[in-house]
Amino acid sequence: MDKREREKLEDVLNQIQNTQSGMLGGLYGDFFGSGSSGKSTGSRPNVTSGSSINTSFNNLSGNTNSNTSNNISNNADPLLDAKNALNEFNTKVNEASANGVRPATKDKVSDSEEADAKDEEPKEPEEDPMETLDKLIGLDTIKSDVKELTNFVKIQKTRKDAGLKSVPVSLHLVFTGNPGTGKTTVARIISKLYKNIGVLSKGQLVETDRSGLVAGYVGQTAIKTQELIKKAMGGVLFIDEAYALSQKDDAFGQEAIDTILKAMEDHRDDLVVIVAGYTEPMEKFINSNPGLKSRFNKYIEFPDYTIDELMEIFDMNCKKYDYVIEDDTKQHVKELISQRKLASNGNFANAREIRNLFEEIITNQASRIAEIEDLKPEDMMKITNDDLFDKAGDADKTGDADKTDDADKTDDADKKDEPAISKSDDVNNDVNENSEDYSK
Repeated sequence: MDKREREKLEDVLNQIQNTQSGMLGGLYGDFFGSGSSGKSTGSRPNVTSGSSINTSFNNLSGNTNSNTSNNISNNADPLLDAKNALNEFNTKVNEASANGVRPATKDKVSDSEEADAKDEEPKEPEEDPMETLDKLIGLDTIKSDVKELTNFVKIQKTRKDAGLKSVPVSLHLVFTGNPGTGKTTVARIISKLYKNIGVLSKGQLVETDRSGLVAGYVGQTAIKTQELIKKAMGGVLFIDEAYALSQKDDAFGQEAIDTILKAMEDHRDDLVVIVAGYTEPMEKFINSNPGLKSRFNKYIEFPDYTIDELMEIFDMNCKKYDYVIEDDTKQHVKELISQRKLASNGNFANAREIRNLFEEIITNQASRIAEIEDLKPEDMMKITNDDLFDKAGDADKTGDADKTDDADKTDDADKKDEPAISKSDDVNNDVNENSEDYSK
């Protein structure tokens, strides 16, 4: 055996030692103690070493045959013994691989296999986006518009796949309405619907506003906007308060608009852009740029929720977080919602306002029950009339009332003789004053 062959065998045996240290830990030391120089000492090592190696191979495969052990121990050259052991090892490895057995070593391959196993873990099936849409409180007109749009887009795609001519349709949308009317929620549902019918490849929603698109220096805005567009590829880019991009002498906002328009043209088969905001500013925004007007020709108006619908949203929050509200208290909550809507002067935040009210009430409830020693689950769930008002705030108001002078008290007394304006009159007046705004 020449030096090259011996060095090659040494290299192979070193690899075996690294991966199977427990089984072949003594192989290199026993057989290559003086062989690393390429010379054989001519002396034979202890036969037990060769036998133990072969026994390890036999134990690995369940084979108790000792013929190989005898062959190794009868060889005159320890390097030949090692070579026979290596051949035996390769045979066992091939047999194990054929039977689907993998090595017990943890390397990069096993790490990737472990990652694949995690990916294959069963996931809960996602709810059908159309069912999610139907479950939304109110928004009947929106639901109808979304279903019609989805059906039209689906049929046009089916016609195109069948080789028929399809009517060009813009998938980009304009959502108008006050805050908290469900615009983001519906945008997320549309992204999933488009994914299901094959219009979009991924169906994710990327939400942003002016701050997420515009940078501090000219030239950087395009880069920042392109990064966000790349993130939204295959899904929907949702731009809230998009009219903030179109301001007088705003080079940064115009740069973002130009970048978005180019992306809408270049990736029209796998990118949908939805712009949203208050009705009048959005109309001005779209009409301010011919490129915007040509690409956004489908408007969906989100009306304010009614008082009953807002109360349904409050009840939904209670059920979601395991709170129970008494019937009498529920009526008072409804009155609070009406008062807040009247006081908003047309800027009522709808579902967001209800969320804020819910958090205020459960905070008051926590303060009420915090000192109860034997606190029961029903105590932590129940919402009562006492939880509708901040006690600390009421105490401050009481202190301020004590500081009023006698003249103010006299004026209040005089006012008692005047006819009170009913809350229903306030409601009617508010509706009449804002009916024109709602019609827009």
